[in-house]
Amino acid sequence: MGKFAKWVAGGLGWVFLGPIGGILGFTLGALLDAPDLSQPRLSGRGRTTTGDFAMSLLVLIAAVMKADGKVLKSELDYVKKYLMQSFGADSAKEALGMLRDILKQEIPLDDVTGQIRQHMNYSSRLQLLHLLYGLSEADKRISSKELEVIERIAAGLGISKRDKESVKHMFIPETDGAYKILEIDPSVTDEEVKKAYRKMAMKFHPDKVSHLGTDFQKFANEKFKKVNEAYNNIKKERNIA
Repeated sequence: MGKFAKWVAGGLGWVFLGPIGGILGFTLGALLDAPDLSQPRLSGRGRTTTGDFAMSLLVLIAAVMKADGKVLKSELDYVKKYLMQSFGADSAKEALGMLRDILKQEIPLDDVTGQIRQHMNYSSRLQLLHLLYGLSEADKRISSKELEVIERIAAGLGISKRDKESVKHMFIPETDGAYKILEIDPSVTDEEVKKAYRKMAMKFHPDKVSHLGTDFQKFANEKFKKVNEAYNNIKKERNIA
């Protein structure tokens, strides 16, 4: 059994409600064929489980893949590779099977992001955005339509514009990108740089998403590393001790 099946077996909460539940009702069949998953456990509705996060991620990945109105085999192959590297072969097989079913459906994106925004805390929503930018950029061919959908997702999730730009520039290089990651202007003082770093280090600390489990927390470590890299680059540029 892969991790996706284990996350379902471990308990799903609020994803069974609303539009995400409607989408997943058609996609959980393959996982539930296993005898030990015939009756998945439902957790309390008030908290986000690892399963809730994983299923929400799959639905949003599908929305980004459908951005240009078509899904290419090369895109599915790349997502499979990404999932294998992130979660292992068994999990990638499970997730890809679900993803193919989700891709056949219409995704009411505003309703989906609204449901996530209502039930998932801000740090976890930031982590969703980080994963979507990472997946879209990883093949070095991120399209303008994909970016538009991810920005629409960010808005629907209630991510602030400054936080969205910070996460975006962890993957998309741009002039003054290190400053954008720290959410400051290049004209600020050295003391303001230090203050911004402390603020961002706290906002993106991996402990903020420890409830999602070690598999997703490792991606938070990558995000935290990007903040530190941005700060170190600025310190080097300015000769800050």
